[in-house]
Amino acid sequence: MKPNVKKTTQEVKKQQTIPTVSTTLPDGALVEMVYWPSEAQTAFVLWQHGQWRYEAGISLTSRQRLVPYAPSNNLIKHEVVLLPSEPEEYGSEEQLLGEIQTFLHHYVDVSPLFEKIATYYVLFSWVYDGFNELPYLRLRGDPGSGKTRFLLTVGALCYKPIFASGASTVSPLFRIIDSFRGTLIIDEGDFRLSDERAEIVKILNNGNARGFPVLRSEATSQREFDPRAYAVFGPKLVATRGFFQDRALESRCLTEEMGQHRLRNDVPINMPSTYKDEALHIRNKLLLFRFRNLHKRGAAEDLVDRSIEPRLNQIFVPLLSIIDDAQARDDLRELARQYNRELIAERGMDMEAQILEIIRDLFASGEVKPSIKDITSWFTDKYGADYERKITAKWIGGVIRKRLNLKTQKSHGVFVVPLSEKSKLERLYEKYGISPDDTDKPDSAELAS
Repeated sequence: MKPNVKKTTQEVKKQQTIPTVSTTLPDGALVEMVYWPSEAQTAFVLWQHGQWRYEAGISLTSRQRLVPYAPSNNLIKHEVVLLPSEPEEYGSEEQLLGEIQTFLHHYVDVSPLFEKIATYYVLFSWVYDGFNELPYLRLRGDPGSGKTRFLLTVGALCYKPIFASGASTVSPLFRIIDSFRGTLIIDEGDFRLSDERAEIVKILNNGNARGFPVLRSEATSQREFDPRAYAVFGPKLVATRGFFQDRALESRCLTEEMGQHRLRNDVPINMPSTYKDEALHIRNKLLLFRFRNLHKRGAAEDLVDRSIEPRLNQIFVPLLSIIDDAQARDDLRELARQYNRELIAERGMDMEAQILEIIRDLFASGEVKPSIKDITSWFTDKYGADYERKITAKWIGGVIRKRLNLKTQKSHGVFVVPLSEKSKLERLYEKYGISPDDTDKPDSAELAS
């Protein structure tokens, strides 16, 4: 039943009102905004001491009062941002996960593993602010492969989803994310202009770890530029047609390739009229889940897998931390190892990997301190045909020093890689997937000829 949440006292009118969507009060109480479109009404739900109640507003001091955004707010009225309407009982966590997965399975067609990942990601999004790092969900595929359906379906269940269509401009996104602190859902592939693409990349690069806001210059009323920090940390669902150029950004995403098979026959082509009501009731249950679990969830260090890259641990451990199902956890761990293998294999095709192979082979051939001159000569013989530019010792030396971060020193008039760098080389071999004792070495006499 909807309460009467109208403000009536003269005392409230004298307070400065601060529009708020959600917050944690100094005493640890949680505040979340709810919205009833049929009544054109918004209110707060206050969770305190294991109980919840509606509030029209919350006084912080005698002069400041938190109030919910007005129901006439353009973003809320046009469903750019979706909110729950009231907390609803969900039974056990297992029952809640089952309801989420059933909803997703009914409306979208993805691989069983990614369907399970998306189910846990929905749950994770409602407690994400209890973590310091998080992954993104990304769909990659051609138009018509089901990316938009996935974004709409999964997004409708996530915490305060912010739907940004491809026709949107990028500049308001910083303000919207900073104000609502929800889940950004965006089709990045529709931002074709380079400046818009750069802005999206800023949000994605800074948004997976707490404490890295995006700085933007804002014009003041005096026409001065005042730098403003926008918080962009939060869950994100992103659809693209191709790969990100930034490899670090690729590593932040759990990716599903869309359009790899025919659509399941039981997936509806058009969304039914009941779809929004179904999603609302699940959001309501997830609101109660958030109240009960926000301060109980955090990254579990014992889930760190030392055999994979630290960055991959950063994005997988938060999701693993909310998974109780042993099989689902094992599946996600195997996915992390698969991502790690792909990352190493991709690095193995880089110029840095080719140079590391040459350095390894020179050490194996008996060179105590491989010189930049010899590295360049061997590299030219083995890989010179792959490059359009001339291979020079200056170029190879620059890659060794600046990109591989290996120190060189002068010995008998030439620069060499000293023995002191061997421990660093071992870590680089591992990073680039190069066997330190590969027997398939080039013949030095053959290379010299």
